[in-house]
Amino acid sequence: MTNRKIAADITVLGDSIEVPGIGFLPVNAYVLHAREPVVVDTGLGLPDRDFLEVLGTAVDPADIRWIWLTHPDRDHTGGIFALLEAAPKAKLVTTFLAAGIMSCERPLPMDRIFLLNPGQSLDVGDRSLAAFRPPLFDNPATVGFYDDRSRACFSSDCFGAPMPSAEAADGGDAGAVAAEDLRAAQLLWASVDSPWVHVVDRDRYLASVAPLREMDPEIVVSTHLPPAAGITARMVETVSLAAGIDPFVGPDQQALEQMLAGFEPGGATAPAPEGAMPVAPT
Repeated sequence: MTNRKIAADITVLGDSIEVPGIGFLPVNAYVLHAREPVVVDTGLGLPDRDFLEVLGTAVDPADIRWIWLTHPDRDHTGGIFALLEAAPKAKLVTTFLAAGIMSCERPLPMDRIFLLNPGQSLDVGDRSLAAFRPPLFDNPATVGFYDDRSRACFSSDCFGAPMPSAEAADGGDAGAVAAEDLRAAQLLWASVDSPWVHVVDRDRYLASVAPLREMDPEIVVSTHLPPAAGITARMVETVSLAAGIDPFVGPDQQALEQMLAGFEPGGATAPAPEGAMPVAPT
């Protein structure tokens, strides 16, 4: 994991996971250095990622007051229980549905939960965070937020895109990616992560994109995209194109068997068959 300031009051805890046939998918968490510090999502939780250690270089866990869980998928909740223990004063900002989903894995301490729905706001001392439902999502409990002080939109999975290398995914800048390449990668991710979008009513979908235009954030911070500053307008245009796109179709059993047949002794692997793009769960 990497740790770097991307704005005066935002730190990105950058990570990624390789998705064979697609690229390197960023898996970011964030610290918003508000008067009452906010941690946004908690990473993959893999043993070699040291989430708490990396987080501790950005903020003292004892100072954390809020943990904003954008939704309860494993790549967002990896460090949640360890962080709740390390940050005893922090409340977990989530929804009723998300709390129920997470409690299927391990009961959440109810006195640590703060339920917040899209359309509501959270006061974190020196600013108010406006909760909203991003237009693209893979979990019905998804809630992002807009911080009008930093002019940052925390968009959860929306705007995600696989990158060509781990370096670009972990520590890159979405604005440095060629516009057409970024557009193609974001539409690919939309088809993977939001498979319902190919059957959505276009007008109703575009109505859900409109609030992003009205926000006009200076920077977009997505779980699955390197930080994106100054390119919001064209990213919103890309997201607007997602309605009706062809759904992603992953490899079938025959393709899997071809890949397995390509494994060599010692752990080396042959390239994935053409068209085979297995996707890690998000």
